[in-house]
Amino acid sequence: MSQLNNPLEIYKLLPKSNCRQCQVPTCLAFATSVINGHKSLGDCPHLGNDITERFDIKIHKRVTIEQQQQQILGQLKREITNIDFYSSAKRLGASLSGEKLKIKCLGKDFFVDSNGNITSDCHVITWLSLPLLDYVLSCSGKNVTGEWVPFRELKNGMTWIPLYEPICEKPLKHIADTHTDFFEMILHLFGGKLATINYSSDISLVLHPLPRVPILICYCKPEDELESKLNIFFDSTAEDNLNIQSVFGITAGLVRMLEKISLRHC
Repeated sequence: MSQLNNPLEIYKLLPKSNCRQCQVPTCLAFATSVINGHKSLGDCPHLGNDITERFDIKIHKRVTIEQQQQQILGQLKREITNIDFYSSAKRLGASLSGEKLKIKCLGKDFFVDSNGNITSDCHVITWLSLPLLDYVLSCSGKNVTGEWVPFRELKNGMTWIPLYEPICEKPLKHIADTHTDFFEMILHLFGGKLATINYSSDISLVLHPLPRVPILICYCKPEDELESKLNIFFDSTAEDNLNIQSVFGITAGLVRMLEKISLRHC
């Protein structure tokens, strides 16, 4: 009997139709409920006995997302103590400010001390802290190429696509569709620069959530019978400078932040 250890492994078995016959809103939410022990595979009417009897589920002790993040943050901080800031600044596209690293994130300065503590004139939130510390630890220093690829074409991108599309692409497109002028304005506010690309779009801006991990956001407004279209691209070197989980995390965090700002100001 094979063991399923996480929601993504379960999600791959499901029809991905979000039919709600299991009394859960989406297939992804159902997969999470199974891992947490609140549902069983047999609660999905689309899975035959040949599947439900073939797999064993590793039930996870329920830990909140916040608890998981704090555990990871603690580990990253412990590892940061081994990093030589002086020799790492060039690798990171950063600079030194006294004994701290100064790293530009979305146009704002963030400072990291030798214990992994992050300070800034901006509010420091977990969605940025985790990828930022991971970046300090894992960035190879490879220069960006200007070759833009979608998330799914990154080396390990497909493993995160089931989460990436509903958490990153769809909500960002909703903001752009609903508050187009605000969407463009706020991207400029976070350091967005006009991009030179080979195809037409109404909005094409490059943001730098981290110095060597740029993001290109392209948006085409609806026209006549054509629907609007939004694409998020990453430099082909993204995974050389940040692991795929943190690439996903910082993108999801950016989208979450834009959602909150749009709710407050629109």
